[in-house]
Amino acid sequence: MLTGPGKRAVPRAAVVGCGDVSIVHLEALAAMDGAELVAVCDTDPRALAAAVDAWGVPGFADHRALLAEARPDVVHVCTTHDQHVPVALDCLADGVDVLTEKPLAASVGEGERLVAAAEAGTARAGVCFQNRYNATAQAARTLLDSGELGAVLGASATVMWTRTAGYYQAKPWRGLMASSGGGVLMNQAIHTVDLVQWLVGDVVRVRGSATSHVYADVIEVEDTAEMVLDHAGGARSVLFATLANVVHAPVTIDIVTEGATLSIRHDLSVTTPTAAPWSCPSAARPRRAGPTGACPTSC
Repeated sequence: MLTGPGKRAVPRAAVVGCGDVSIVHLEALAAMDGAELVAVCDTDPRALAAAVDAWGVPGFADHRALLAEARPDVVHVCTTHDQHVPVALDCLADGVDVLTEKPLAASVGEGERLVAAAEAGTARAGVCFQNRYNATAQAARTLLDSGELGAVLGASATVMWTRTAGYYQAKPWRGLMASSGGGVLMNQAIHTVDLVQWLVGDVVRVRGSATSHVYADVIEVEDTAEMVLDHAGGARSVLFATLANVVHAPVTIDIVTEGATLSIRHDLSVTTPTAAPWSCPSAARPRRAGPTGACPTSC
């Protein structure tokens, strides 16, 4: 809940971009006692009409008109990746808080613009990395922060999912570098990349490669990537991600410390040299997960 000078006790929220992922935001807002949905926005007339009909709030074709007329306190940005920063900058300039879907931006330069604008003003900006709140991730972070397992030496992670040519043909922006900013790393594996750096430490160097092995005739972006991450504390991690798999395999993260190995699958297991593996009893599957732990094809 937003409080303080100029903030309402029950903040007024709006959603800009009424595509697939917006449903998650709209349903969450509807379930909250501490927020009021006041408007939606989309440049696609059919998507906008569907959202207005479903949620019973005013609709706008231009986010600037929404800001002027609906006067929200916070805007959820669910547009195509290349529009995250333009919309967010206009919101911040009006003193409106922003929660943008991942990724923060379609390029490093655009992301830096957004960070600079947020730091220069009073409105706040956030980006959705909801997997940090999974029970598995929370339990792993608590264990690592406790120091009981010794220093973190490094991690390995895999994201081996599947997509089809039709997935990109249905929404061509997903496969274009200008509008998406990237492929599997930017759109699917980004949550795993975030968890690795959040659990192991800030990344200071990246080496790797990215290519399209299967869909090069359909997309400009990568369907497969691998990288080595050097962390600020001296740890080193490796990550492999692909959309060329024939099924959605469970995401894997293994973190090696001086005293144990933490393995995140559908649950969290901790293995030490002198003890049997221990599984976190409250570990939940990732939010927005399908039956194999894979994000549905809306991502």
